[in-house]
Amino acid sequence: MRGGFVKKSVRTLTLGEKLMNLRGERRISLNEISRSTRIQLKYLEYLEAGDYKKLPADVYVKGFLRGYAEFLGVDENILIRLYEKEKGIKKNLEKVADNMAEKKENINMSPFLITPKIIAITLGALFVFGGLFYLYKEIGAFANTPKLVILNPGQNAVEDGNSVVVEGVTDKDAKVFINNQPILVSDEGRFSESLALQSGANAINIRAVNRFDKTNVQNIIIQSNYKSEQIENPVEDGQKDILLEQNNVSIDVRVDPGPVWISVEADGNLVFSGTMLAGAVQSFVADDKIVVNSGKANATYVRFGGKDIGALGTDAVAIRGVTFTRDTKY
Repeated sequence: MRGGFVKKSVRTLTLGEKLMNLRGERRISLNEISRSTRIQLKYLEYLEAGDYKKLPADVYVKGFLRGYAEFLGVDENILIRLYEKEKGIKKNLEKVADNMAEKKENINMSPFLITPKIIAITLGALFVFGGLFYLYKEIGAFANTPKLVILNPGQNAVEDGNSVVVEGVTDKDAKVFINNQPILVSDEGRFSESLALQSGANAINIRAVNRFDKTNVQNIIIQSNYKSEQIENPVEDGQKDILLEQNNVSIDVRVDPGPVWISVEADGNLVFSGTMLAGAVQSFVADDKIVVNSGKANATYVRFGGKDIGALGTDAVAIRGVTFTRDTKY
C-alpha cells in the first residue's frame, strides 16, 4: 500500500469464477445443482475449476452450461460464449508453447550484440513505464465510479403489459444489482434482466459496483397499466367449472415482499425467468404441467384452480421444482 492506494489486479472473471459467484449469491451448492440438472458432480467441478481437458466433447459441455444457466436463471449464451473464448485461448497458448519448443533448436545469431548492460537498461525502462501506466489506470479506476448506461426502458416509461426487460452497459469488471438482486454481466459489460411489474408505479433501482466498491446508482420509475382481473376478482364456483372443462393448468404467481427471482416452465418450456417486484403478479397457462422455481419460498404466493394456496415455503430459501398438473389437489 503506497500513498493510500491499494493495488489490485485488473482482470476479467473466468467462466468458473462467474459460475461460483452466481451460485454463491443464490446460496446453492454444487450437489443441489447436480441433483436438479442430472449433471455429474465431477463435470460441474471441472467447469468451475476451468479444467477443460477433463470435460467431454463440446456438444456435451454446452448442454451442461445450458442446464446450469437454466437452473440459475441466467442467459445461457453468455456462459457458452465465455467457454468457447477461454477454450480457444488455451488452445492458442498450447500451440505457441509447442512452436517455441521447436524453435529452441534453431537459434539465429544476430549481428547486434546484446550485453547484460543493455538487457538491464531495457528491463529497467520497461519496468518504469509499466509501473507508471499501471498507476495511472489504478488511480483513474479508484477515483471514478463505474459506468452505468440504461438502454431500456427510459425514465417514466409506460408499459401496457406486466413485465419489462431492463438492459444496460457497465464496466466489464463491475457487478450489477437490480433492486438488490445480482444480475449476470457479460465480458463486454452488458446486462439484461426481465422484471415482472405490479399494476401502477414501479420503482426500479439499478446499481453498479466496481472492484474498489465505487457505486453508480440510477433509479427508474415505470408505470404499468396492466390489470390482473383473475387476482382482483376471485373465481366463482360456476367459473371454476368452466376452467376445469378447458382441460388446462393455470396459476397466478405473486411475490411479497420483493424482489424475488422466479423461473417458470410450462409443458417443459421456459416461459419466464427474471425478477418479480413486490406486489407483481404473473399468470401462466399450460396444457399439462407448470413447474415453478423461486429464490425465496416464503415470499412467493400461488393461486391455483381459483384457490389461494399460500406461500411455497416457510423459509427465505430457494425452492425448486414445485409442480402443478391437472391432477394436483390442494
